[in-house]
Amino acid sequence: MADEVVKKKGAMSVSEAGRKGGQTVRDKYGHSFYEEIGRKGGETVKAERGRSFYEQIGKKGGDTVKAERGAGFYEAIGKKGGDAVKAERGTPFYEEIGKKGGHKVRQLIEEGKKAANEAKPVAAREEDVPSVGGEVLPAASEE
Repeated sequence: MADEVVKKKGAMSVSEAGRKGGQTVRDKYGHSFYEEIGRKGGETVKAERGRSFYEQIGKKGGDTVKAERGAGFYEAIGKKGGDAVKAERGTPFYEEIGKKGGHKVRQLIEEGKKAANEAKPVAAREEDVPSVGGEVLPAASEE
């Protein structure tokens, strides 16, 4: 009979015990508790190791998955995710985000051109007109 007690006591594996404890915590504090402690832990790691740490471990993980499953795996999961979004939100969603992306690209191009123009020296700006012989003549002054 003493052997039965020992078997019952040691019958649960470590993973089963962890799962049981996790379910107890979830039932007591709710799902949002895990979100909160995960966020706090992430902020602590970011403060200690910096953003580059996440880039580094993300690349390691991506390289491992690529080595195990091949580059085609990413194509497959991308298509699967795109199909799921299309089924959930429909094609108008893609039209909307495409327009937003196009507007953002146009804005960034304009800002880039403006910054590049402001960075040019005065002699190289559009006001200076090259003559027929190739020499640059200063623009007429606005006096």
